[in-house]
Amino acid sequence: MLGKHIIIELHGVDPKLLNDKEFLEELFLRASKEAGGTVLAYHFHKFNPQGVTGIVAIAESHLSIHTWPEFCYAAVDVFTCRGIDPHKASQLIIESLKPEKYFSITLMRGEPHTEKQRA
Repeated sequence: MLGKHIIIELHGVDPKLLNDKEFLEELFLRASKEAGGTVLAYHFHKFNPQGVTGIVAIAESHLSIHTWPEFCYAAVDVFTCRGIDPHKASQLIIESLKPEKYFSITLMRGEPHTEKQRA
């Protein structure tokens, strides 16, 4: 396996949080660092009249979010490799956004390969 990719569906989230670009930016930067990622760059954009999209590029892949405050919904991706645990970042995001319900799936990326290169 080369990486783990967690896809998270968050329902019933406070629309004020989902529309707060600065809050989401800080949360995703913190989640990246707490998971052990090396932040390379990030960009968050607030839509008019509502909604935020953002991505944090880490050396070990990325974390991203797209929000629909009008539906109290957010779509989140946490994709990591090189031994970084995406579950730490995912848990922090879920705990901070406090959804009424959520579900997630974890994909093992790059199976059956490993990070060891072939000779």
